[in-house]
Amino acid sequence: MNAKLSEGLKTTFLVHFIVALIFGLGFLLIPITVGNLYGLKIQETEVWRLLGAAMLGFAASSWFAYKATHWESVRIVVLAEIVWTILGTLVMLYALLFAGFPALGWLNAIILAGFGAAFGWFYSRK
Repeated sequence: MNAKLSEGLKTTFLVHFIVALIFGLGFLLIPITVGNLYGLKIQETEVWRLLGAAMLGFAASSWFAYKATHWESVRIVVLAEIVWTILGTLVMLYALLFAGFPALGWLNAIILAGFGAAFGWFYSRK
């Protein structure tokens, strides 16, 4: 039986779409400006633009998942989000605690951890 998506998961996908779209566009289109907000001196923009492109890919997958109606249609997207957000949180924590990343990085760590917890919770409910 293919269960319908809960409204909570649909809302999580929509919020994730919006957040990933904002950050993704920033890193893709204006990486130096975004870097300045973080207090980073970005000289080579290619890696930051690649991160922005990846985030836009996750934004698109969340949009498509938001439009879906059944769990089996989004199951693999939820799993990918769990992996991405947990690894992203760990990388940000390492950067903040051991690599001198600016304090604004805590915002990224909190956002990633929040989405990781949300997607993990919805996955565990299925």
